[in-house]
Amino acid sequence: MDYVLFTLWGYDMTYMEMTALLSGLLAVYLAVKNNVLTWPIGLLNVTLSGIIFFHIQLYADMFLQMYFFLSGLYGWYAWSKGMHETPIKVLSKSTKIRLATLVLVLTFVVGFVVSNLHEYFPSVFIKKASYAYLDTMLALLSILANTLLALRYFENWILWIVIDVISVALYFQKGVKLIALEFMVFLILAVMGHLEWQKEIKTNSNQKPLIV
Repeated sequence: MDYVLFTLWGYDMTYMEMTALLSGLLAVYLAVKNNVLTWPIGLLNVTLSGIIFFHIQLYADMFLQMYFFLSGLYGWYAWSKGMHETPIKVLSKSTKIRLATLVLVLTFVVGFVVSNLHEYFPSVFIKKASYAYLDTMLALLSILANTLLALRYFENWILWIVIDVISVALYFQKGVKLIALEFMVFLILAVMGHLEWQKEIKTNSNQKPLIV
């Protein structure tokens, strides 16, 4: 984290942050294009991002990267077996309600734990978590969105759009301006992904998407 590549707007961009930024952008772009390489490149991104989030006390995001690493391995395996060529699926209304309720409940439960990590493990988490509940909600939504992406559910892009909008504001508030800008690009890519998959559904209109 200490090796500075350049300084912009008074912010020191390190080699690690730049590598995380570029690999993250490339991974999302490849996901939009339905390319299996999105997963191995994403593994590099989540590893570096986990280290960065630890240093800026976004502990929920740090733990999220651990999940992303495991789901990235699964996604890489599943898509290499042809999952990315299967028809796009759509969530049913009842499933959406159940998932929304689960995320809400877990946000309060996990958020409480994250907000007190500095008391439970003071030797590891020296400072109190920043925006513990908001950070936790974003982490849970990201887990859901990443899972839906791997399984080819259309709604993953809608979740990513919501996540990216909130993340831009959060990272600007935390002073990590270039990561905030990265999420602005993620937002654009998520909109592109939404439109690309929507186009694919319309193109294959003779094969209605599976509603689960």
